[in-house]
Amino acid sequence: MNDPIIHVENLTVAYGSRVVQGNLTFSIQSQDVFIIMGPSGCGKSSLLRVLVGLLEPAGGAMFYGGENFWQQTEERRQEILGGVGLLFQNGALWSSMTLAENIAVPLTRYTKLTPHEIRDIVALKLSLVGLAGFENYYPSEISGGMRKRAGLARALALDPKIVFFDEPSAGLDPLSAARLDELILELKENLGMTVVVVTHDLDSIFTIGNNSVFLDTDTRTMLACGDPHDLLHDASHPDIMQFLRRGGNFSPRGGFHHGPNSK
Repeated sequence: MNDPIIHVENLTVAYGSRVVQGNLTFSIQSQDVFIIMGPSGCGKSSLLRVLVGLLEPAGGAMFYGGENFWQQTEERRQEILGGVGLLFQNGALWSSMTLAENIAVPLTRYTKLTPHEIRDIVALKLSLVGLAGFENYYPSEISGGMRKRAGLARALALDPKIVFFDEPSAGLDPLSAARLDELILELKENLGMTVVVVTHDLDSIFTIGNNSVFLDTDTRTMLACGDPHDLLHDASHPDIMQFLRRGGNFSPRGGFHHGPNSK
């Protein structure tokens, strides 16, 4: 197996003296769709903040391609994060800017491209997420699912190797959420991206995830890591079973059948 694109070792996530998660050790391989999952309040988004360099861990280490991230200079950390895209839960688009202007922000700030080159890239990124022709629309003029896709276009602006998603299906109807899952898989395959997703949505977990970590609220540590499908069949911890089997019926033959209220 190749060296992981991200590896965390004995990581502790904390706010001051309050430990959110501790003793986290897992690896994310290139082109994984890695799921950070667990019940509400377990620290999924806090772990995401550490992984994208917004929160320094209270202990342990995080490696990007073999480099100990938090031991690098600020300049080097920013260089590493230049290969990272982030889609916030609400899309985080500027309401006073058109979609084209929103997507152009990172290109204007971090590159020396000409306005014409930026317009071409913006059009390409919108096309990648199925929003060709929507350059001059404002966020208030499009649906929630379209705003998520526009946020994804902005996250892709600088051609990142890794894209992080914070609860991408939050606030979306089931059809829009399913379309976003399909788009994530298409972009991963076509662009060779590594994807890290914070979610508790079972449909997304089993549709797109091939690797994962399960965070526990009570023990404040991870209970398991690996392919979510393997965890569904093999995990012995009752909390993992309860989480992965909620809203559906587990078949002894290995199937997972959603109940009427699963999503």
